Amino acid sequence: MSYVGPDFDPPQPRRSPLRRPLTVTVAALVVGAVVGLGVWQAVGDSGDGSGTNSAAGRSPHPTPTTAPSATPSPSDDAKDADETKAASPTPSGSSASGPAASGPLKGKVVVIDPGHNPGNFQHTTEINRQVNIGTGMKECDTTGTSTNNGYTEAKFTLDVSRRVRTILEQQGATVKFTQDGARAWGPCIDERARIGNEAKADAVVSIHADGSAAGNRGFHVILPGSVHKGAADTRPIVASSRELGERIAGNFVRATGSAPSNYVGERTGLVTRQDLGGLNLSTVPKVFIECGNMRDTNDAALLTSGAWRQKAAQGISEGIVSFLRG
Repeated sequence: MSYVGPDFDPPQPRRSPLRRPLTVTVAALVVGAVVGLGVWQAVGDSGDGSGTNSAAGRSPHPTPTTAPSATPSPSDDAKDADETKAASPTPSGSSASGPAASGPLKGKVVVIDPGHNPGNFQHTTEINRQVNIGTGMKECDTTGTSTNNGYTEAKFTLDVSRRVRTILEQQGATVKFTQDGARAWGPCIDERARIGNEAKADAVVSIHADGSAAGNRGFHVILPGSVHKGAADTRPIVASSRELGERIAGNFVRATGSAPSNYVGERTGLVTRQDLGGLNLSTVPKVFIECGNMRDTNDAALLTSGAWRQKAAQGISEGIVSFLRG
């Protein structure tokens, strides 16, 4: 997610008075990795691994050693092509899941929100239209960010989202998308929230990648703050969304070996915000996850690796499963 435009304004640094046990554990993993063998070895992961910090005067932290570099291999590219073909949207552009399989999540509904849309670049007039997010007006959507080599956030979010869908459907969940690459642009941020609400989703996860400065690394999960203004009232979902976010953060560390963000969230992997329409307008548990920083070459090497994206999908899915099973 590029912190420019709707739902993507720069977060302001804040110090949380409380740190839940899980987030302390996440931070402890990172610290332990510096003096030991690293989170990667601690969790037994031997694979290839894996916004913008606008706070004035805040210097980037050193690049964490717990998120090793990875260069996509030819086998990754071939795998990506096969999986993209297999996971491509239906001709009608339907975002609905197929019939749910039997499994522990049968009867549960999960909405996955792949951030942005590959076609937003060609529809700037439409995505610049203002929509009401309860606390004010924001643009309908943005184009998202990309790596320095041109791999777009919209392509990344669709790929990871489709991988998540496959995993969750195997667990018996019904999975719905806000968009599956078949529509020309959008949807707007208010419609994305409405899709989750109307589905009466048990959990909604919006998948993104950040567009921050080089040297800023790691993932973070964005939680809804308490908002009660206009059409927005997040009070009923704040606690459940935090639980969802904490479970995703913990499982994301274990699955990918990536460290929590070194530039927002005070290395807890969690950030609370009140300015995101996608969260403000939600009436069901919802979080955003920024899987890494596309503008940092080390993080970009992970984000462009098919093997790492599968790990990211696994971590997100395991967090959702853990939340839904209680």
